[in-house]
Amino acid sequence: MSTHDRLLIIDFGSQVTQLIARRLRELNTYCEIHPYQNVTDAFLREFAPRAVILSGGPASVIDEGSPRPPESVFSLGVPVLGICYGQQVMMQMLGGRVERGHGTAEFGRAYVAPAARHDALLLGWFLDGREQVWMSHGDHVSAIAPGFEVYGTSPHAPFAITGDPARHFYAVQFHPEVHHTPNGRTFFENFLRIAGFTGDWTMGAYREEAIARIREEVGDAHVICGLSGGVDSSVTAVLLHEAIGDQLTCVFVDHGLLRQNEAEEVVAMFRDHYNIKLIHADESELFLGELEGVSDPEQKRKTIGRLFIDVFQKYAGRIERAEFLAQGTLYPDVIESVSFSGGPSVTIKSHHNVGGLPEKMGLKLVEPLRELFKDEVRALGHELGLPASFIGRHPFPGPGLAIRCPGEITREKLDILRKADAVFIDQIRKHGLYDDIWQAFVAILPVRTVGVMGDGRTYDFACALRAVTSVDGMTADYYPFSHEFLGETATRIINEVQGINRVTYDITSKPPGTIEWE
Repeated sequence: MSTHDRLLIIDFGSQVTQLIARRLRELNTYCEIHPYQNVTDAFLREFAPRAVILSGGPASVIDEGSPRPPESVFSLGVPVLGICYGQQVMMQMLGGRVERGHGTAEFGRAYVAPAARHDALLLGWFLDGREQVWMSHGDHVSAIAPGFEVYGTSPHAPFAITGDPARHFYAVQFHPEVHHTPNGRTFFENFLRIAGFTGDWTMGAYREEAIARIREEVGDAHVICGLSGGVDSSVTAVLLHEAIGDQLTCVFVDHGLLRQNEAEEVVAMFRDHYNIKLIHADESELFLGELEGVSDPEQKRKTIGRLFIDVFQKYAGRIERAEFLAQGTLYPDVIESVSFSGGPSVTIKSHHNVGGLPEKMGLKLVEPLRELFKDEVRALGHELGLPASFIGRHPFPGPGLAIRCPGEITREKLDILRKADAVFIDQIRKHGLYDDIWQAFVAILPVRTVGVMGDGRTYDFACALRAVTSVDGMTADYYPFSHEFLGETATRIINEVQGINRVTYDITSKPPGTIEWE
């Protein structure tokens, strides 16, 4: 349990609840999201929040059985902020009234004007007369609860911003957490100041606290960490090594589906530079042998996942006195594994987090990053001194190049793919674009094309370039390369990579499940 002052976000199912937490973390404030059905009177007593935020959600407070926080949330004596559905549930529970839309629904950009009275909540707001906000509501507050005053109005929301300054209860109809509310950061800064937060949630502080927690939890036992070379597992490994030294052994499963020179870079970084005990489990022959003749993408994934667990278990079983398995579970993973509807949780990150192994091997889990978002993991990596080249790496899928090689996998195709991918990434780095792109890669297509190169005719593979932008991997859009860049890159690949005679660029937008090719 964190020693910091904590803010509790009660989740009513909004798609952007995580953005509330991200905004608060960016302001160096520790917060946790918990679904409303888990927040009981006993939970509130134990959690002891310094402030509470009620999120938005898809339900209507008018409907019977709609989500509610416990009544005791309003008797804690701490500031409470209701957002969208959170505003409506506050009004309904505290004596106000909510009604159906009837022409007052708002979805999208809106503008809020100040009312006659202001409050400390709105310092830095309305400097230009009105504020742009993002609305997303069908129902509306038709009467505010006793003790509340109106601070801001919009054409369809006469109670867009309300507050009870005596109790430090505040409620807004819009979403200050989204970037479509440009001054949302200032809004949250004001609320945190009112609640007395000091901004003590820093990566320097987290590093020291995490090391102390790891030492207390692990004692003199040994820990196994599955190392992939990605950001999450790399930061986990270095943090654990700083905490327990030689009690940590990393197992790096090399399935032969990594990018060019990747295995050598991982081994050099962790074994040679950090002097971490590392088992390089080179089982590429096993993986490639089992994948021979397999073209169905789902069968590839299942084969790789099964073999990965078998190989990891084989090597990890040789480590004496091992009692813990370290995983790079992040806070979004924890949130996503809790079902808002109360149904069963889903299995997350079954490849890199070696799903099922703790039970099979009789190990306890240690998850030192489970309180962090991805950007915070990168900040912790900087704090630990990891090279920027590791911290800023584009995401790489657990099954590796297997899903960038549609159709049957062969050693020849993998070799061609590695070389082409290396040229593409080199081009992106040379043009200073790497950090502007969330993920970039080459896929070798399961077709051969006729081409003319010089005075000869070729019959070689076509490859496709893919580069997407994304904030968090939830959705993605293609990166708008210039024609000059694409022409230069295609020329380099065709000239430098034997086996490719045609290059295409994919410009489709993708949801997360299809950012990769299969």
